[in-house]
Amino acid sequence: MVGSLASSAMTGSTWVKSSLSYANGNCVEVSDQPGGTIGVRNSREREGPVLRFTPDEWQAFLGGVRNGEFDDFGRTRM
Repeated sequence: MVGSLASSAMTGSTWVKSSLSYANGNCVEVSDQPGGTIGVRNSREREGPVLRFTPDEWQAFLGGVRNGEFDDFGRTRM
């Protein structure tokens, strides 16, 4: 991961939120960032920190999502 910056440092970026996001605001937004990185931020804290990933890191993450490698995260375990 490249690092994080305050969203205010990312002015001019177009942020995208999933069409599957819930109306309660519990979502993330993604954006292409200057320098070729990909930014991820909490949609409820638009002025908060932005996690930045290299294109290779982002593609590895998306590949893991497509393969179901993260499907168990966030589920209640009993």
